[in-house]
Amino acid sequence: MFPHHRPVFPVQPPVVPVVPPKLTLTKPCVTVRPKVPTPTVTTTPVPPPALPSTTPTTMPTTPPLSTLSATTSPAAPPTHPAPADVCKSRPLDLVFIIDSSRSVRPAEFEKVKVFLSDMVDSLDVGVDATHVGLVNYASTVNIEFLLKTYANKADLKRAISRVEPLSTGTMTGLAIKTAMERTFTEESGARLANKNIPKVAFIVTDGRPQDKVEEVSASARAAGIEMYAVGVDRADLRSLQAMASQPLEEHVFYVETYGVIEKLTSKFRETLCGIDACALGHDCEHECVNNYKSYYCKCREGYVLNSDKKTCSQAKEARGDLTEDACMCEAQIAFQKKVHHSIKEINGKHILSHHCHACVLFTSSFHRPSRQTNTYAV
Repeated sequence: MFPHHRPVFPVQPPVVPVVPPKLTLTKPCVTVRPKVPTPTVTTTPVPPPALPSTTPTTMPTTPPLSTLSATTSPAAPPTHPAPADVCKSRPLDLVFIIDSSRSVRPAEFEKVKVFLSDMVDSLDVGVDATHVGLVNYASTVNIEFLLKTYANKADLKRAISRVEPLSTGTMTGLAIKTAMERTFTEESGARLANKNIPKVAFIVTDGRPQDKVEEVSASARAAGIEMYAVGVDRADLRSLQAMASQPLEEHVFYVETYGVIEKLTSKFRETLCGIDACALGHDCEHECVNNYKSYYCKCREGYVLNSDKKTCSQAKEARGDLTEDACMCEAQIAFQKKVHHSIKEINGKHILSHHCHACVLFTSSFHRPSRQTNTYAV
């Protein structure tokens, strides 16, 4: 019986199967790590996550054509970073005209200032970019700063944070008149008309104007100022429409409370946004300069733009092989030589024909009678 039990001991092979798992023979299969390229595949998808954020930005901006409610607030946070990546702000002469009358509570006025700061963040501010001015009004009008006062975002936002409410009536017409006559001027920092820089006014109010706005708004629009009217809470819609430019659906906005006014930033950012035509593709030889919906070509220093407005040639004064005399360019020299040669040929033929004529006269006179010969001889 014992010897019969010993064959059963070969059951110890189970110990052998246990060894293979401990050897982790499966780990050599980690040679499947050639699939490590997959991390590189994950790096390429990384940009797309940034792009989806642009869709939420446009989504909230398209529904609110004239009104915004507090229900739209969740969609706003992703709106701030995206538009800056999608579009480029066109240069503007932009003046904010804000109502700080008694009906605007201090906390609400602070929200207006946050809205203005967000707007500034969405702009390209600079000497050759957007200029920003601010008019604060109630029953009186206070120009907080002019278009020429600040040339960078940091200074603008600090100045906005220092603005205090005036806390009296609502003289909106007077505020528009003051902005038109004292801020949209060359002395105050507005660009000349031939620069084609749009002049834009943003009016933010929560009440009915205590003066007339129709006539002064019409004068501002006639002067080339594009008018946007933003109404909050109890704002009078007819007054907003009387102030704004056409089409009204693009220039009149309404929000229920100051608590959601910041949501308008994305809409205005889209409105003020220009197409970066250079980024879309251009055929400039040297430099492309974005000009809102179009572009123009510019040459580097020492070069001039050719007649095709695309290519550049080295400026004459920068070329050592030419003199400063405008008459001495190669083409004109060649032309002058050709003309010289032609004149020589003409003169040579004329002289030759003259000599030949004299020869004919001389030979003919040689055979004539002496009387006539004498006359020729003399």
